[in-house]
Amino acid sequence: MAIGAATVDSDGIRSRLDLLAGGTLVFLCLAWGLNHVSIKVANQGLQPVFQSGVRFALGAILVFGWCMFRRIRLFERDGTLLPGIAVGVLFGVEFGFITFGLDYTTASRGVVFVYTMPFVVALGAHFLIPGERMNAIGFFGLALAFCGVIIVFSDKLSLPGPEALFGDFLCLIAAVLWGATTIVIKTTSLRTTKPEKVLLYQLVVAAIVLLPASPLFGPFIRDVTPVVIAAFSFQVLFVVAVTFLIWFWLVRHYPASRLTSFTFLTPVFGVMFGGLLLGEPVSWRLLLALVLVALGIYLVNRPQAIIQPPS
Repeated sequence: MAIGAATVDSDGIRSRLDLLAGGTLVFLCLAWGLNHVSIKVANQGLQPVFQSGVRFALGAILVFGWCMFRRIRLFERDGTLLPGIAVGVLFGVEFGFITFGLDYTTASRGVVFVYTMPFVVALGAHFLIPGERMNAIGFFGLALAFCGVIIVFSDKLSLPGPEALFGDFLCLIAAVLWGATTIVIKTTSLRTTKPEKVLLYQLVVAAIVLLPASPLFGPFIRDVTPVVIAAFSFQVLFVVAVTFLIWFWLVRHYPASRLTSFTFLTPVFGVMFGGLLLGEPVSWRLLLALVLVALGIYLVNRPQAIIQPPS
């Protein structure tokens, strides 16, 4: 996670993160942490599964418009259709679990469970992707995160009620599905296609999956207020339509391994905003679990945690 002077290779990739990249990453993690709070707020006025489906449909329109503006080719035959549908289904079900789970548990607890995803990816990559086997540092990070999850489940002070355990479990399943989505992308033809096309697969298919299923989960509209509209608009217009563009720009200009090491900040901001904006209880057990999960994410994503293949 070093930041400092950098060299630039022939592809325009900088060797290190500079202050611009570091500050931008902190900003992105802040926005992604706030996103869980916005989902929780939007759930007050919109049924969770319906909310996700509409968000992805609107997000797909915005992303498609961006691709047309940039003249990014989306419809050439490149062997990505089937894996694209697969990641879209995984993505849709994953977010269905997140939004539905946050109907039962707090945003602070939910974000800790959802951001165990990097460990699912690291463990899956260890067995499925040549060149991404973890060493002792990576496995130590996994162990820390596992301890953090156990602590959250045992924490009664931040538990709003017995039903919150159901929401916790849904968020944990969502983390597994998110990790599976990443593994599919890394092990199929999607790994070499344009990131905008991969994102469109996810948004379009997720909307197709979630919108028809949403009537099964109750009335679409609950109690729509200006705050609910603002929270939903933040998800569509900013999280989907802005932060992804910033992230893609970073990926094109900086080493991916150093970028992902910042993801540990997202659950930190999520817990912070849950406490500050929603008044959710933040116990010492939840804070300890947050530290363990965040430290685990950092250790797993350090370049030194991956055993490089012999040259």
